[in-house]
Amino acid sequence: MDIKDYMHSLGRQARAASRLMAKADTNAKNQALKAIASAIRREEAALLAANGEDLAAARAAGLASAMLDRLTLTPKTVATMAAGLEQIAALPDPIGEMTDLRFRPSGIQVGHMRVPLGVIGIIYEARPNVTVDAAGLCIKSGNASILRGGSEAIRSNRALAALVQEGLEAAGLPAEAVQVVETTDRAAVGELITMREFVDVIVPRGGKGLIARLLAESRVPMIQHLDGNCHVYVDEGADPAKALKIVENAKTQRYGTCNTAETLLVARSEAAAQLPGLAAMLTAKGVEIRGCPETQALVPTAKAATEADWGEEYLAPIIAVKVVAGLDEAIEHINRYSSGHTEAIVTEDYSHAMRFLREVDSSSVMVNASTRFADGFEYGLGAEIGISTDKIHARGPVGLEGLTSQKWVVLGNGQVRS
Repeated sequence: MDIKDYMHSLGRQARAASRLMAKADTNAKNQALKAIASAIRREEAALLAANGEDLAAARAAGLASAMLDRLTLTPKTVATMAAGLEQIAALPDPIGEMTDLRFRPSGIQVGHMRVPLGVIGIIYEARPNVTVDAAGLCIKSGNASILRGGSEAIRSNRALAALVQEGLEAAGLPAEAVQVVETTDRAAVGELITMREFVDVIVPRGGKGLIARLLAESRVPMIQHLDGNCHVYVDEGADPAKALKIVENAKTQRYGTCNTAETLLVARSEAAAQLPGLAAMLTAKGVEIRGCPETQALVPTAKAATEADWGEEYLAPIIAVKVVAGLDEAIEHINRYSSGHTEAIVTEDYSHAMRFLREVDSSSVMVNASTRFADGFEYGLGAEIGISTDKIHARGPVGLEGLTSQKWVVLGNGQVRS
């Protein structure tokens, strides 16, 4: 296979399909989403079988446990994929919406219209559910997509892509609106991220190595985040039961996700009363604690944290713990070391909560809730195409609106400029 010719063929087909998707009506897009959801439920056994083959090959290749976790499909995750598509179908269609219309002295009306981005290239590792989430969001937002999943999920992705294209055709939409790159050759990624004539934006979902490479080599604009160093801060006067519940969920529900807490900050006034209990819970769950000197004094089993630990995304049962003077130092620490993904405060002080929301510079900031909620499905977006820690265009979980742009529209009645 000539990789350049193959990728350019996908690009030409995607560009042609994007023109048709941009003018597709809401009913057709919703029909496609519902048809795909129905097909996924119908083919659950076949999807799990294909995923089982991927898992067997991944284990034989020595894939890390965090990656195996991301690769695994279960009846629950299959049902969640289908439900996510139906939730997207139920959302308002943003395409064609006109906003901010206002009259000018000349008599014209000026405003904005929401439009698709065009062709979106999505590059991801391990997670087969991304194939469905990305396809669903791109379909509803009137975009075409080229999906390049990791080689470890190739069987799962092919099976899902076939069902997506079946649903598109059933609704009278072009099957080429969603294309999965069939080759596992890494050269395909190099072509995808440089095809400016065919691709309007790249969305990478993967580890630091993948995203660092794309940042260095891509000639196409990107919506991305590099890593997820998320924090939970237990404020002075925080409810101990609430703190224990939130820290436990934020750190231990799943270790291999970008919204898992990697650092715990505890106000000095609460450290003696709350930190031993929090540490006991974490230790019982098998989590290694790396702490500052004050943490080590209260938790003798804690290892000494290094400077590198404060900025680390472990994706493992390890957590960095630091005792801070209070809210000011917590905010300062987070803004210095965070990757800008998700931070949470546990507090009963309204003014502290509002300061934390205003002053912490991350894409999602939470009060008395687990960082694990930083997810498009949990935010009511139906699904997400990724998380953006950029500050331009889209930030946080990227759903339908993040996959659109706006153009100026002018409505007149024969006016000419004098």
